[in-house]
Amino acid sequence: MQKEFMLNQSIESAAPRQAPSLSDPDPIVGGRVELQLLTTLKCNLKCTYCSLGVGDVLGSQTELEYDIDQLAAFVSRHLRNKEVYVTFYGGEPTLNLDMMQAVMRRFPEFRYQLQTNGTLLDNLPDWMLSRFSNVLVSIDGGETTTDGYRGRGIWRQVVKNVGNVRSRVAGTVTARVTWGNPETTFEELDGLASATKAFDYIYWQFVADEKYGGDSIEQRKQVLVRLIDRFFAATDTLYPFVPIMGIVRNKVLPTRAQELYAGLTQCRVSTHLINVMPDGKIFPCPDMMYAPQMQMGEIQGNWLTKSPLQPTGAMPCQRCEAFSWCRGNCMKNLYLAYVKNDERYRRNVVEPICELVKFMGREIDRHDPHAWFANATLPVRRQITDAEIYEYVEIMP
Repeated sequence: MQKEFMLNQSIESAAPRQAPSLSDPDPIVGGRVELQLLTTLKCNLKCTYCSLGVGDVLGSQTELEYDIDQLAAFVSRHLRNKEVYVTFYGGEPTLNLDMMQAVMRRFPEFRYQLQTNGTLLDNLPDWMLSRFSNVLVSIDGGETTTDGYRGRGIWRQVVKNVGNVRSRVAGTVTARVTWGNPETTFEELDGLASATKAFDYIYWQFVADEKYGGDSIEQRKQVLVRLIDRFFAATDTLYPFVPIMGIVRNKVLPTRAQELYAGLTQCRVSTHLINVMPDGKIFPCPDMMYAPQMQMGEIQGNWLTKSPLQPTGAMPCQRCEAFSWCRGNCMKNLYLAYVKNDERYRRNVVEPICELVKFMGREIDRHDPHAWFANATLPVRRQITDAEIYEYVEIMP
């Protein structure tokens, strides 16, 4: 789960959206859809930052309230002729292995991703592991940082489990890091790319929490400088940090920043990401499922409408130097900061993150990404332009 602490709780009391008399003619933009299925809101860990704790969501739904036939009817009505890729999400999704197996057997033509804390990864049968295009493993950096958030011994257990199953996962394995601790070092993040050998990519997000006071922004900038320097140090091998890869791609090939997302935010919540709670309710953003007015559909009622998370004139993004390649980054953050006018959240969370994103863009420009790309080997260029991992994570940090 993404680490965050929601500062604006007033929206929880808003009335839920009602099912429309007729569903939107095509609420999914484009030919792809990411069907994110929360198998359960139970989790076997008690991470100190879990965003599902907002609005008492974590642990509130432990059993599915819809069945596989109802899901199939929803898919047939709303996702027909779409390229569907399913992400199993939670809680800890592997705590409901029966549901995961039922979906994968019912829809063998879909692509699949698993987002997991990794502690139970070695319990999955080989046939499931061989069907995953990507496995996102939540890990917070090195051993001290990870265990500090997740519990003693978790880092070693996760790395061991990933090593045990790596050869049986047909797709990629990605370390999913939420950069919450300003003390996180370059060595910790670099170690995920080079020391463990277990991960194909490293993906991070800047924590959506009040973790940017004092000199914490400067601490992060110092680490970013080293990560970006390391990325551009070679043209024959790829330093597999997705946020850097994504920004380089968007700067070198700006149309790629728009192709999969219709020019909207690359977190996909405005276009083709739908999150299904265990009770069957559907929301655009996995971090806003506590907000009733964000509901955009339901499995049992078989309805779906356009995502309520859309760009508005209140958001300053189009006037920003980073917009051409950032495309708005996180719509949830923008909604809370500029639509709900949560000044504290804007000042302490959104603006610091935007400052770091802009800083990354300037540092990347300092290395002349066009010249680097021109000199890169063909395999490296292909990964920059066409890596499948871009479809499963937000790309922007």
